[in-house]
Order: sequence, then C-alpha cells, then structure tokens
Amino acid sequence: MNFIEPDGATPLDPDERLGLKFSHITTRGQLDELEQSNIEQALGWLSRRRGGDILDDVFVRTLHKRLFGEVWSWAGEYRKTEKNIGVDPLQISSQLRMLLDDARYWVENWTYAPLEAAARFHHRMVQIHPFANGNGRHARIAADILLEDHYHHPPIIWASGFDLQADSNRRAAYITALRAADAGDIMPLLAFVGG
Repeated sequence: MNFIEPDGATPLDPDERLGLKFSHITTRGQLDELEQSNIEQALGWLSRRRGGDILDDVFVRTLHKRLFGEVWSWAGEYRKTEKNIGVDPLQISSQLRMLLDDARYWVENWTYAPLEAAARFHHRMVQIHPFANGNGRHARIAADILLEDHYHHPPIIWASGFDLQADSNRRAAYITALRAADAGDIMPLLAFVGG
C-alpha cells in the first residue's frame, strides 16, 4: 500500500499497515472506498442495535470494530504506537474513561447545549486518538450517537454532501476548527457543527 495521507489524517506505521485485510488495495482511493463500504454496513447495524451506550468504553471499541473491522485486523483495539496526534498510548484508556465520565456529567446536569456537548465530546475523542486509524470518522459518528441517544437531538451535518473525506472545502474547515479547539478556542468548532 503506497499512498499519500490527506491533511489531518494519521499516518500508519508499517505494522499497522500489515493489519489491512485486503492485499490488493494499493491506493488511498481504494482504501477510502473499502472503508466507506464498511462504515455504511456499520451505520445499518447502528440503526438496528438494541442497547449499547456511547458513554461506555466497551461500546466505543465495539463501534470502531463495526466501522472498520472488515478492513483492519486491529479495528476496535486501542493503538499501541505514538502518532503525530493523540495522548501517549498508555494513557488512552484512562483519558477515554475521563472523557466518558465528563460527558455523562454534561448529560445528567445539562452542562452544555446538545450541539456544544457533542462538539466538545468529538474534539476530545479526536485529541485522545484512541485508534491507529479512523479516529475522526469514529468520533463524528460517536458524537452523533451521543446527540441522538442522550439528548434526543438530530445528528450533526458534518459534510455538505455524504462524505467529509471527499468534500475538500468542508474537510479543510473541519481541520481548521479542530486545530483552533486544540489551541483552546472552541468557537470555530461550534460554528462548524451549527451550535
């Protein structure tokens, strides 16, 4: 597999690339298509699921496995390597647990309006970067689940079309908003999600 990662994507190390279940994949476009197909299957599963709480770390891992498990052998497992983004791999479990506890508190105490809670949840999930790949897509879907399950609020319109990966202008605005949030300014991300 030899391709250039898009801006904001996490590079995979050689061992992680070995986890690709399809040896015929050689381009980023092929990989994106394969992952999108897996994501669509997972979204079908989500619409039929009974139970499971996005504020539970087991469900967070299950969701990632459902989204990417047909493509990557390590889907649903916390990353074991350092990346250009994210906490130390040894801190993933504890940092994620703190985020889930914080989000549960936000829900129970109406700390934030629904879209702000979802934006903050999404941003922190991306900052933690629990998985080797697919963190942004996983965190966007997780934020939507938080909105629907805990706030009875419609999901965020992340892209003007169907796929944020393919919408370069919207993706650039999203990355810019995340970087502003990293620097302590949540307002661009709130504007991005419509909050």
